[in-house]
Order: sequence, then structure tokens, then C-alpha cells
Amino acid sequence: MRYISCLAAALLFLAALPSRAIAPEEALADPAQQAAYEHLTNEVRCLVCQNQTIADSTAPLAVDLRREIRQMLQEGRSEDEIKVFLLERYGDFVLYRPRWQTNTALLWLAPVLLLLIGGTALWRIVQRRTDLPIPSDDGDPPSSPS
Repeated sequence: MRYISCLAAALLFLAALPSRAIAPEEALADPAQQAAYEHLTNEVRCLVCQNQTIADSTAPLAVDLRREIRQMLQEGRSEDEIKVFLLERYGDFVLYRPRWQTNTALLWLAPVLLLLIGGTALWRIVQRRTDLPIPSDDGDPPSSPS
């Protein structure tokens, strides 16, 4: 019984470790800078994890990027200047919401195009079904819609 309670305590301890994975950094002195920092870290993709923001990632590159963004904000750079720096260094993939450019136009237009194609297909199916003859229940040949 003692073995089971020690095992349970060890498992609880191990389960709590991920909560300590991301060390909360000291808040910036200026609340506007802190808000910009949080906004940027939630908008920049971790290039190692690729499905997490750098705010959520524990990868060493994400830690370095958070430190770099913090330092640039403390130097007085704007959000746009920091984004330009990141885009020049890592490319469009670094942002979850890439800029509007000719090479990203399909990415932005695809949802609208797919909705239009789906709506058109649905409309054509409904039109074809309304043109089908309606069968009667009394055994007479089907009548065509009027």
C-alpha cells in the first residue's frame, strides 16, 4: 500500500511539471509595451513547433524570439518595425496572419472562393431537383411541374 501511495505522489508531481514549463517573464514597465509584447508573442509562430505561438512554446528558439521582441520594445521599436524585422529574417511563415501580397492572395481568397463554388453547386443541385417530375401516389404516370 505504501508503494502505491508513493507511486501516486510521484505521478502527481510529474503531472504538475508542464505547468512550470513556461517561466512567466517580468512585466515590462510600460503597460502599452507589455500589451504590444503580448500581442506580438501571440501573433508570431514558433518556427520549431509550427503549430504554437512563441508565447505558448518552450522551444529554445521561441525563448530567444520572446527575449528579442522584449529587447526591441524596450529600445523603443514599434510593432510594425518588429514585424518587418521578423519577416525579413524568417519570411512570411513566421506570422499567423501573413500580409496581403500577390503570393498570399490565394490564402486570403480561398475561403470566399470555396464558399462561392459550394453555393453555386448547391444552387445547381436544387435547380435540377425542382425540374424532376413529381411521382403521383395513385399509379398514374408522373406529372411534370408547372
